[in-house]
Amino acid sequence: MDPYAKPDERKVGAQRPKISHLPSKIDKRTRKERQAEKQAVAAERRAIKKSARQNLKQQLHEELEEGA
Repeated sequence: MDPYAKPDERKVGAQRPKISHLPSKIDKRTRKERQAEKQAVAAERRAIKKSARQNLKQQLHEELEEGA
């Protein structure tokens, strides 16, 4: 913690308050479950992007072969 930080800036890192967008009565997931879900979504997005890049690369190679 930075001793010269403003009062609002002191709550960083481990001291940061946990943000919950739903009340705990409704959302019963643990922190690990939420993190796992978030990582799964990120991994799926990476896979989609990778697939799109590969597809575009393949199309580019096909177009170059047609032109040559």
